[in-house]
Amino acid sequence: MLTRNCLSLLLWVLFDGGLLTPLQPQPQQTLATEPTENVIHLPGRRSHFQRVKRGWVWNQFFVLEEYMGSEPQYVGKLHSDLDKGEGTVKYTLSGDGAGTVFTIDETTGDIHAIRSLDREEKPFYTLRAQAVDIETRKPLEPESEFIIKVQDINDNEPKFLDGPYVASVPEMSPVGAYVLQVKATDADDPTYGNSARVVYSILQGQPYFSIDPKTGVIRTALPNMDREVKEQYQVLIQAKDMGGQLGGLAGTTVVNITLTDVNDNPPRFPKSIFHLKVPESSPIGSAIGRIRAVDPDFGQNAEIEYNIVPGDGGNLFDIVTDEDTQEGVIKLKKPLDFETKKAYTFKVEASNLHLDHRFHSAGPFKDTATVKISVLDVEEPPVFSKPLYTMEVYEDTPVGTIIGAVTAQDLDVGSSAVRYFIDWKSDGDSYFTIDGTEGTIATNELLDRESTAQYNFSIIASKVSNPLLSSKVNILINVLDVNEFPPEISVPYETAVCENAKPGQIIQIVSAADRDLSPAGQQFSFRLSPEAAIKPNFTVRDFRNNTAGIETRRNGYSRRQQELYFLPVVIEDSSYPVQSSTNTMTIRVCRCDSDGTILSCNVEAIFLPVGLSTGALIAILLCIVILLAIVVLYVALRRQKKKDTLMTSKEDIRDNVIHYDDEGGGEEDTQAFDIGALRNPKVIEDNKIRRDIKPDALCLPRQRPPVEDNTDIRDFIHQRLQENDVDPTAPPYDSLATYAYEGNGSVADSLSSIDSLTTEADQDYDYLTDWGPRFKVLADMFGEEESYNPDKVT
Repeated sequence: MLTRNCLSLLLWVLFDGGLLTPLQPQPQQTLATEPTENVIHLPGRRSHFQRVKRGWVWNQFFVLEEYMGSEPQYVGKLHSDLDKGEGTVKYTLSGDGAGTVFTIDETTGDIHAIRSLDREEKPFYTLRAQAVDIETRKPLEPESEFIIKVQDINDNEPKFLDGPYVASVPEMSPVGAYVLQVKATDADDPTYGNSARVVYSILQGQPYFSIDPKTGVIRTALPNMDREVKEQYQVLIQAKDMGGQLGGLAGTTVVNITLTDVNDNPPRFPKSIFHLKVPESSPIGSAIGRIRAVDPDFGQNAEIEYNIVPGDGGNLFDIVTDEDTQEGVIKLKKPLDFETKKAYTFKVEASNLHLDHRFHSAGPFKDTATVKISVLDVEEPPVFSKPLYTMEVYEDTPVGTIIGAVTAQDLDVGSSAVRYFIDWKSDGDSYFTIDGTEGTIATNELLDRESTAQYNFSIIASKVSNPLLSSKVNILINVLDVNEFPPEISVPYETAVCENAKPGQIIQIVSAADRDLSPAGQQFSFRLSPEAAIKPNFTVRDFRNNTAGIETRRNGYSRRQQELYFLPVVIEDSSYPVQSSTNTMTIRVCRCDSDGTILSCNVEAIFLPVGLSTGALIAILLCIVILLAIVVLYVALRRQKKKDTLMTSKEDIRDNVIHYDDEGGGEEDTQAFDIGALRNPKVIEDNKIRRDIKPDALCLPRQRPPVEDNTDIRDFIHQRLQENDVDPTAPPYDSLATYAYEGNGSVADSLSSIDSLTTEADQDYDYLTDWGPRFKVLADMFGEEESYNPDKVT
């Protein structure tokens, strides 16, 4: 507050004493200097003949910022040449801040600032002033514009707008290595004094880093700073205005500096010998232990590669790097056996993958340690002598024949006996058996190579002392073929020969097939059967290459004389025992052209020599069919005509025989005769008129005596017969009535021979032999029964 008041007093003295020079000449304004105040003279109105006094006019004022006085701060005074001090002139003020920031005395023209100003908020104000006649309210002169500038004071400290800062620099960097540049901003006027001139310095962070006072560049101040010793540094930077002089304002910021890693440290094993214990049952590829070398570096600079140094036992193990923990994982490459070797020793080397050539002089970036592995004894299952057993057996080998054996041993200390058994989950469990003690395999069923040529199953061996410890091995049994099937002709079994064939002509090449597994060099021989070798029409020529040809022996063949020939061919193999078969080939005689091409082998070939073509044969057959159709139609018309003649003559008084060609509708046909009474004797029909004829006149109803229950059908028929005899409406000719109801029985009894008292012995079947050859089988059958009848007395 004291500093601001002193500056205000100094500026007031300068303005009031007339020590300041005018800033800008104005041809229409004059300057009147008063010893006690800052005045802007406004030009007044004059006549054209009045001599004008020329001078300088003020056009700007200065006001101190941050004024904290109790009274309004005096800025300056406006005065017009037309103002004679009589109170007739009124001064007005307009523009930036008029009435709110600045006020004017309308009578005297004094300007005051009524509130504290901040240059950083607004550095200057542009206003307009005018002198007005109080009575007429008219301007006495044109409006004049002037500026009020806010005079700066050092009221703003430097600020780091981007702070706090984060930076990094590689470890082991030399002195003066660039780290970061910081920058502070001062809101004060840089053109006025030293209020905005900033100087940088380090308050915290020495002696590791330094800063340029003018540019703010931070650099390393110590050589070979080691990240493994200290990684993080916090540096406090100060920016001070007024050029760093006493009384200047200051601002601070923090810079966090990290030393980045370089590969300046080799890996080191914490101990020179590592001891590991591994069970002998560890599977191949499993991890059996871990070792670790320590590298104080970070990231890829700490990546380590492990290698086994060639030496004792190193070929049984392998080592890889765990990328997450950078440990060396030792894995098993080959199986271990406690009974063979109990301990292994080898060396492991650890080295960095990414080397920095700047630190090669520090020594080799690798280290070596010794690994000792002790093998632990584990009770193991039996071990088979082979990983796979292959055996062979002939088909049809007798059941119980031993075909091979398996062997398994317990290699542990104090070996145990071994038991064998077949894995019953496999397919060959029922065809073979195994001796549990000796391990011999024998057949359990007859084998057929044509059904199954190979068997694959497993055998399990377990310790007698610990049955849970077992091992398994695969058994492969090949069934060998036995020559049990004769060879046969491959298709076709039928061929053709031309009618114009010449002797010695090959008409068909045949080959043989054998269902047995033919060995290498299998030979088939072909020949005619002995019965066909006498005056043969064809013969077989063996080509000695498992094929043969059918050869003609005649000069031409006639289809009319014989259409088919049957040629028996004997085929024999060369295996042991020798198998042969007779195969019959069918040879059809066909018509061929001169080149031997078959033209036809069907029925029409018989007619072709007569000179009839195919079209002529079809026409002849069509005519025969038409004639047969005419004959059938004629016969049908004749039968229909005869039937109509008989039906039209039924009115004749003579006796007529009515022929019925159909069998009728059976029991369901009730239109011709009334058979209801026959079906049920209890039914009584009254006023029933005959329906088999059409009566000439209406007949009177006849009284029929009721039929008693359980009346025999014989009495019923007799009664009906009497009724018809006395019936005047009955026709004068015989009528045949058929009844479907048989009644309760017959006086003649049954016609069947089942209950006949006559025995078969009383029957004579010799007459059957006189009936001809069609009854010969029947006569022989009954004749044999008669001859072998045990009841017949010879």
